[in-house]
Amino acid sequence: MPDHPVWVSCLDFFQESLPPQQFNSWIKPLTFDIVGSQIVLTAPNSFALKLIQERFLSVISQRAESLLPFVPTIELKVGKKRIPTTQQTTPETSILPTAPCEASSPKSQKEFGKLNPTLCFDHFVTGKANQLAHAAAIQVADTPGSVYNPLFIYGGVGLGKTHLLQAIGNQIKSNSPKAKVCYIHATNYVSDWVKAVQTKRFDEFKQFYNSLDLLLIDDIQFIADKAGTQQEFFYTLNTLTEAHKQVVITCDTFPKEISGIEPRLTSRFSWGLTVAVDPPNVEMRVAILLQKASQSKMSLGEDVAFFIAKHVRSNIRELEGALKRVEAFSRFHRRPISVEVAKDALKDLLASQNKQVSIDNIQKTVADFYRIKVADLLSKKRTRNITRPRQMAMLLARELTPFSLPEIGAAFGDRDHSTVLYACRTIELLKRSNSITNAEYNTLSQSLRN
Repeated sequence: MPDHPVWVSCLDFFQESLPPQQFNSWIKPLTFDIVGSQIVLTAPNSFALKLIQERFLSVISQRAESLLPFVPTIELKVGKKRIPTTQQTTPETSILPTAPCEASSPKSQKEFGKLNPTLCFDHFVTGKANQLAHAAAIQVADTPGSVYNPLFIYGGVGLGKTHLLQAIGNQIKSNSPKAKVCYIHATNYVSDWVKAVQTKRFDEFKQFYNSLDLLLIDDIQFIADKAGTQQEFFYTLNTLTEAHKQVVITCDTFPKEISGIEPRLTSRFSWGLTVAVDPPNVEMRVAILLQKASQSKMSLGEDVAFFIAKHVRSNIRELEGALKRVEAFSRFHRRPISVEVAKDALKDLLASQNKQVSIDNIQKTVADFYRIKVADLLSKKRTRNITRPRQMAMLLARELTPFSLPEIGAAFGDRDHSTVLYACRTIELLKRSNSITNAEYNTLSQSLRN
């Protein structure tokens, strides 16, 4: 049921808010159907299904509820990939690669897509939140393989990691047109490896990746708990860096904080340079909006840019989405863009911001962020991967809700007020001494306030 209004709405939203490679890899291959009061989403493989469940299911559910006369349940399942009837299939002469790469497979000598030319350094807005990552990326692009190898860039969703990754690739291709460059998402790297195992084409897999001059791999956290893929990536990483070929990696967290990754691999990530991208401050958000408007030849006053920046604080992707929403609203109603138009276009967002933050919402948001269960936050578990998120959630509850320390303690498994106070003081100290904790706090706080 590809033309159903719910799915059309979802496709339009994701196509606007995701980079083309991610949209084509994760969203476009899904099949959509409605059976009774149930939405059935079919993913091409288990990796895609898990990713959809973790990152996109809530958006799909919200859009479905807003368009359907009933509240649907959603079933996820794995099935064969849908092939559009207008698409011509070709013999599978090569298993590599499934993501956009500029290099050629050894056997097929086929172009597998292009880097996005708009994701370049000229279109990247810099500020305090990303200046170190930006400087490191430029240096790597100018002298690949000689400094910062691998370059590891980490930060939350929608903060510009993919932009920097592709900007490096575009710059290197501009300087050295014959360079073998591959940009690939980690889920596609996993799929390539699984296909190599299934078809016993290990040599082709290794030959392809080991022949690259530049490997750009996005969201490395998705190889977690996949021992075979991790082992092969460890060998690939060693082969390329020892040959002074550049590797750039992005992740949603600091290397040693990634769960489900072998220690030898996380240690190898840290051999080069590790840099963070943080949520942008208001001045940087205004600059981003003005640049995006300029690129689209949109008339956007600084007062409107400041209004949008003030109310959209979580990440750059949502900032761009809000700008597109204002532009579409302006065109549809034939009204010039102004603060009043922005208020009308973003009224749903503004209304949601006025809602009081609940402890339940804080617990769910923190649990999702750290990839644990809400039940773990309420449990008696004292392992570090549970204790630190629990302490973070307690501090956020103290700052964002009107509840007292005893009431917060009761909401976290009947703990007393002294435990909550200790948790708050611990995170406050860590925020001042540990940039990772501070970045995590800022991301969570902004997300909850939106």
